[in-house]
Amino acid sequence: MTKIAVTAASGQLGAAIVNATVELVGAESVVGLARTPSKAATLGVEIRPGDYTEPDQLQQSLEGIDSVLLVSGMDAPDKRIGQHRNVIAAAALAGVKKIVYTSVQGAEEGTAFSPIIASNRQTEQDVRNSGLQWAIGRNGIYIEPDVEYIDTYKQQGEIANCAGDQKCGYTSRPELAFAYARMLTESKHDGQTYHLHGEAITQQQLADYLNLAFGTQLTYRSMTVDEYRAERVAELGEFLGTVIAGIYEGIRLGASNNSSHYQQATGRAHQSWEEYFQRLQDSNC
Repeated sequence: MTKIAVTAASGQLGAAIVNATVELVGAESVVGLARTPSKAATLGVEIRPGDYTEPDQLQQSLEGIDSVLLVSGMDAPDKRIGQHRNVIAAAALAGVKKIVYTSVQGAEEGTAFSPIIASNRQTEQDVRNSGLQWAIGRNGIYIEPDVEYIDTYKQQGEIANCAGDQKCGYTSRPELAFAYARMLTESKHDGQTYHLHGEAITQQQLADYLNLAFGTQLTYRSMTVDEYRAERVAELGEFLGTVIAGIYEGIRLGASNNSSHYQQATGRAHQSWEEYFQRLQDSNC
């Protein structure tokens, strides 16, 4: 029986991928890896230890696994490259045949987010050089944080950031999970690098969709990069505020407006934003 492992199974994306993969191959064929296994105990699959900083533990947990999904880590860029290499090396030593990596889209230079993009690109190269079969997804930006931020948007009456009028290829965790489950289980994706996102939209279009879902009257206000960085740093601290400003600066530079390969990865179109926000509206009624 083929066994598929998903790392970071206690996280939101990892858990969603576990669930989507179970729908395809059944719970007995899926293993979740988690740094703290107890946090993934409710997923209904076998859970093994999966700390990216523990190579021996990783190798033991990947024994008997045919394909592994490597969810990109959350540590600083200089640390995550080595941590990802631990997973890749452990997979090879354990006899894993295929590795799938969740990378990200964004500006590769010129923004505060670029070092994170660069670390992901290095892991992409490490995956390609692993000697294993491989597939890579470059995730668009999650739509969920904007939805979860709606109360703040309501208080402010607007969305304000430095993205300007450029489009961003957003996606959602369930749509990503649907794609990765297929990339893990279908050999036709081997050797492919996919941009995974839905229709690219502007910040004003995002405001319009939120207005549809929540009955608000939000508008979009463009800020300079320096203004937005200062605002984010004041609210979130130097590191996180600067990184978030870098993400939106990348949107401003056009780095998040790429051709989508979602249909190639899944065999269907990405959920439309009309449908996504209409469902939100229905759930709010």
